[in-house]
Amino acid sequence: MVQFTVNTNRFDPYKNFKFRVKWDGRYVAGVSKVGALKRTTEVIDVRAGGDVSTVFRSPGQSKFEAVTLERGVTHDREFEQWANKVWNYEAALGAEVSLKDFRKDITIEMYNEAGQLVIAYNLYRCWVSEYQAFPELDASGNAVAIQSIKLENEGWLRDVAVLEPTEPSFTVPE
Repeated sequence: MVQFTVNTNRFDPYKNFKFRVKWDGRYVAGVSKVGALKRTTEVIDVRAGGDVSTVFRSPGQSKFEAVTLERGVTHDREFEQWANKVWNYEAALGAEVSLKDFRKDITIEMYNEAGQLVIAYNLYRCWVSEYQAFPELDASGNAVAIQSIKLENEGWLRDVAVLEPTEPSFTVPE
């Protein structure tokens, strides 16, 4: 059984701006936004034939929503290379897809304000179903060019080995 310790000094929830994404054993550069992890379980209504007034509800199949990763456009080709595993224009006719290694397990890590790992989720058998290589361009705009991938997945679990850290106390010089 896993023992959980609680940081009795922390009352504030964690912020959503300190995180990292890892696949193939290394961190992915420049990810600026990660979509929500969402699971939906279908509801099955069950009714007994002799009971006309009562409907019982039961859980059915669970579905894991796709997760979108966004980052600024750079020369790093990680998003593009993964997206090209399910379709590659440069491949020979009839050989645009290679399903040998198109799935990856990824990890999303969240950190507290002190830079300590506090929560991690592992997403399983992900693959790229949508790839935006380049955003809409606007000559009068003033924004960062963003690329994105949409990851289908077969489920995710919290990494229970990541425990709540003891946060440091910073002293203010007098």
